Amino acid sequence: MIQKLKQLFQQRPRTISIGGRPFVSHGLTQRIWDDIYHFALTIRWPSFFGLAAAIFVLLNVLFGSLYQLGDKPIANQFPNNFGGAFFFSVETLATVGYGDMHPQTVYGHVVATVEIFIGMLSIALVTGLVFARFSRPRAKMIFADHPVIRPIHGQSTLMIRAANARQNIIAEASAKLHLLLRETSPEGFRLRRIHDLQLMRERHPVFTLSWTLMHVIDESSPLYGLTQEALAATEATVMLSIEGIDETTSQSMRGRRQWSYREWRWNHRYVDLVHDDEFGVSHIDYGVFHQVLPVTEDEDTDLF
Repeated sequence: MIQKLKQLFQQRPRTISIGGRPFVSHGLTQRIWDDIYHFALTIRWPSFFGLAAAIFVLLNVLFGSLYQLGDKPIANQFPNNFGGAFFFSVETLATVGYGDMHPQTVYGHVVATVEIFIGMLSIALVTGLVFARFSRPRAKMIFADHPVIRPIHGQSTLMIRAANARQNIIAEASAKLHLLLRETSPEGFRLRRIHDLQLMRERHPVFTLSWTLMHVIDESSPLYGLTQEALAATEATVMLSIEGIDETTSQSMRGRRQWSYREWRWNHRYVDLVHDDEFGVSHIDYGVFHQVLPVTEDEDTDLF
């Protein structure tokens, strides 16, 4: 019996994608009240307002029923049935108090007192949740669909293009690049190991438009000597995260993305974002942000 009750609270299997590979989780208990704040912050806006409305209606049904249990606890109740008690409960829970209907017995005052207390707490709670949802910092960073590997100054280089789509100032932006590989120890122990990839420039003082991050694949790089076939065998995944201070809100902004080995493009380059018109004005075209082309000889590209 206990085992069956435990299974009832178990969450449905959840699929999580890491590097393009799905992982299905099982066995986690579904107890919303253990993390209700996180639940309230992460559900979609329609679900949030729908849940708040449902709780509001249920509370008023509960207190309307309690008023109906008393001996005429509400003066000037209209209509003189459950509907009148329900509407009086709505006014009381919202602390509106129009004055036409009011408690006229000790029982009515006691129920109204409890309801007003719950109403004040509910208003404060919903107001705080709405503010928390609106005030959460949301980075509007975009990342190229494909990392590219191409020679730069005679050295093979991994490149990833990022951009600040909000086009405001993200000050002191810092980037971290990691490589996730599936490895097997000499004892046959299988694990997924994270390797740090050193960036040529890991900080950007004013991240406003775009930023091309580069990692040189030399002898010190975990990617050195790995072929496309070896990367496929180890299910290689590269993970990029960018963090900085949004000068508009003075809040920390974070953006991240990961790419599996299937999304990497070898001997390719990004299409240039910047071009100058006949008046010498520079234009940046985000319409070609994700486009890549095969590398040709003697190319001169802008790594803006």
